[in-house]
Amino acid sequence: MKQEEIVQLSDQDLRDRLDNSLESLKKLIANHRISPLENPMQIRNIRKAIARINTELSKRKVQN
Repeated sequence: MKQEEIVQLSDQDLRDRLDNSLESLKKLIANHRISPLENPMQIRNIRKAIARINTELSKRKVQN
């Protein structure tokens, strides 16, 4: 998910995506512990998306 996409989403959509991303991250990490993932970069990409969403939510909180 790119920053341009994140900026256009509403606060509720961002929170929903954050929850979904956190769930996906937990599942990927659990699966990775059992057997190696085909593409371990998925974990890194989801972490970055979570960070971008948190950053945008923080920006909006400060602005309001």
